[in-house]
Amino acid sequence: MIPLVWAALVAATPAPPLVDVAGIIPDALVDLRYATSDNLAHRPVYPAGARCLLLAPVAERLARVAGRLRAEGLRLRLWDCYRPLTVQRELWRLVPHKGLVADPAKGSHHNRGAAVDVAVAAADGGPVALPTGFDDLGRRARLQAVDGVSPEARQNRERLRAAMEAEGFRPNRMEWWHYEAPEARGARVLEVPLAP
Repeated sequence: MIPLVWAALVAATPAPPLVDVAGIIPDALVDLRYATSDNLAHRPVYPAGARCLLLAPVAERLARVAGRLRAEGLRLRLWDCYRPLTVQRELWRLVPHKGLVADPAKGSHHNRGAAVDVAVAAADGGPVALPTGFDDLGRRARLQAVDGVSPEARQNRERLRAAMEAEGFRPNRMEWWHYEAPEARGARVLEVPLAP
């Protein structure tokens, strides 16, 4: 009987609000790759008008990261933020390999609004050297990769990493662009619309 009561309480608990990062970091370049074909699925899996959504405390951390990078003449480029569980299932169907894609049975921290895929750009929004593009599954995507990664790209990767870690984000060793916030611990997997 107690498990049924607990399940009812959990189901009745409202989901924590997600906030639109564009309203908190106005100079961030919102470049959601899952709204394009430049991703693992090779087709759009987000709707037109998709927003970069995160839990409010995670968005606030990211705003502080943006401030640190702004002081260095860089801007944030946001490749992915909150990801609906339905999209996670589709990515797992395409690449069912733990370490490359999170198993939707447990959910990704993206599904909790507590992870972000991020890069840096020049102050004017132009490109800078980066180790790889988004969703690259090769060796150069690893956080410590040196072979095939230019010194300028390594420097930009490390500038991003230093700013993210200074605000409490943890990097993913397989994807230099993926960071998780401490708020992921205990957060619920969510299924909310990405478009307004």
